[in-house]
Amino acid sequence: MSLLFSTWIKFFFLFAPFFVVSMFLSLTQGESVKTKRSIANRAVLSAALISLVLFFFGMPLFGLLGITLDSFRIGAGTLLFLSAISLVKDGVRTHADVPNEARDDVSVVPLAIPTIVGPATIGTILVFGAELKGMDLGYGILGMILALLALLTLLHLATKLEKLLGTNGLNILSKITGLILAAMAAEIIMTGVMHFLSTAA
Repeated sequence: MSLLFSTWIKFFFLFAPFFVVSMFLSLTQGESVKTKRSIANRAVLSAALISLVLFFFGMPLFGLLGITLDSFRIGAGTLLFLSAISLVKDGVRTHADVPNEARDDVSVVPLAIPTIVGPATIGTILVFGAELKGMDLGYGILGMILALLALLTLLHLATKLEKLLGTNGLNILSKITGLILAAMAAEIIMTGVMHFLSTAA
């Protein structure tokens, strides 16, 4: 159960929920509540399907490309760290930052990809999928699904969250998420470096 909880927490912050909420509000500005819920459902479902595919095909992909898990840990951790820096530095986006044409069909692109599942998230999911074995893999998948369900709940409550927290509140939470992601990135990179050095020795 501790693995399930820790995996859920990691994936929850990995999906950068408060940044996603801010993007969702920007992209669905002026839409009805029913339309917003439909977009949220499709976006999270798309992200779940993409994440599951990545979770199961991590090791075969590494073998096909001739990439070691430790090398991918370092690369994915670096991307995740850059994403964390972006969150801490830039915070949330305002409505004015989103082009009008991007609001036509936003559930898959840009909400599912690359807002929920971006390059750094893809790399981290591949690493998690390759690391976990047996029952741990099942707990990992369940933790990821629970994190996506938590994200879906936040998206359904996005309008209320905006009224409650305001743009500044969402901005602060987004920056805190960035700090947590930076710590996760450092752990992934250090694990990759230590395993690589121990293997080389």
